Amino acid sequence: MDSIISRMTHAKDRIVVVGAGPVGLTAALGLARRNIPVVLVTAETEPIKELRGSTFHPPTLDLLDEFGVVGNMIENGLKAPTWQFRDRETGPVATFDLSLLAGDTDHPYRVQCEQWKLTRLLEERLRKIPGADIRFGFKVTAAHQDAESATVVATTNGEQTSVTGRYLVAADGAHSVVRRSLGLEFEGFTYPESFLIASTDFRFEDAFADIAYVNYIADPLEWLVLLRVPELWRVLVPAVHAGDPAQLLSDDHLQQVLQRVIGRSQAFNIAHRSLYHVHQKVAKNFRHGRIVLAGDAAHINNPLGGMGMNGGIQDAFNLAEKLTQIWAGGDDRLLDRYHRQRRTVAVEAVQQQTHRNQQIISERNPATRKKALDELRRIASDKTSARDYVLRSSMIASMRRAAEIQ
Repeated sequence: MDSIISRMTHAKDRIVVVGAGPVGLTAALGLARRNIPVVLVTAETEPIKELRGSTFHPPTLDLLDEFGVVGNMIENGLKAPTWQFRDRETGPVATFDLSLLAGDTDHPYRVQCEQWKLTRLLEERLRKIPGADIRFGFKVTAAHQDAESATVVATTNGEQTSVTGRYLVAADGAHSVVRRSLGLEFEGFTYPESFLIASTDFRFEDAFADIAYVNYIADPLEWLVLLRVPELWRVLVPAVHAGDPAQLLSDDHLQQVLQRVIGRSQAFNIAHRSLYHVHQKVAKNFRHGRIVLAGDAAHINNPLGGMGMNGGIQDAFNLAEKLTQIWAGGDDRLLDRYHRQRRTVAVEAVQQQTHRNQQIISERNPATRKKALDELRRIASDKTSARDYVLRSSMIASMRRAAEIQ
């Protein structure tokens, strides 16, 4: 009996992290580096290798310096010192230079690097820590808690099992089983159109000599985003929400989309394609007792601004710091502060900025569209206004805002 009690006590003396994306791995590695026992569980049977997020903002890079991975990310990615708003017909509208942030960050640039490359780096470092416990193939089906612990129920190899810890970090994505199991509200809306992405090795920089690595392109009929990653350009356009997915993802349709970006006699080589619904939603509370939400489990937004993954990684660092203080005997009301800090910036900064980006490039009213683009030109042409703008768009301002919240 004593040995059973001992094993149960040991099992609770750790933190459970659900999800092995960039947010879950950041949280797990941050905790493990602070000598906190952690077990990471994820439904995937092996690390995911999908393009997904690819833009890393300056303050996120500052945080990731703790893990010694930024050099590897740059080596396997691209430095993007500028980014642009463009008009589909007339070209560049406003180019924002991140060197204006040289006094605010150690990384006055974005890094374009597929998120799976970061997750590989984080996993490698986590596995080097003695006692690292990473469990792939654990499909979480429910979560519950009591006064002393939090538990996830999962299936693995066809059998049901459970994993218990003192606290639980739910970083299991937009469709979070943990959040749904707890019945937590996910407030917001879904856009009327889906987002369609086609990735191609065509060199758009040769067709548009002045193009940046990150471009938000306004057009009243079909706005688009052009993002460069090391070997591909990613082209994102809106798609009819009720359209047939197979048709929207077909070679014929994607060739038409790409030919509208730049006409050419040859077909484009399409290396990757995806279609997804887009939401602006935030959980009503990021903390539920001993269970806390982070990343897409807590907040989701459209990708126009590259703030979703970055916000989630920032969640994870914030949470690792607070859980470390709690582990050392601090008041667990620090988790309420985590909720106040991270939910506030998700609503005030991330949701508003990404939605505003979408509104600017999709505006159909000619007068309203001209006014918005002229305002961007004015901001970019004035160094003080431009710095204020990139402080917000780079998420430095939201990090500072969060730090002020008690």
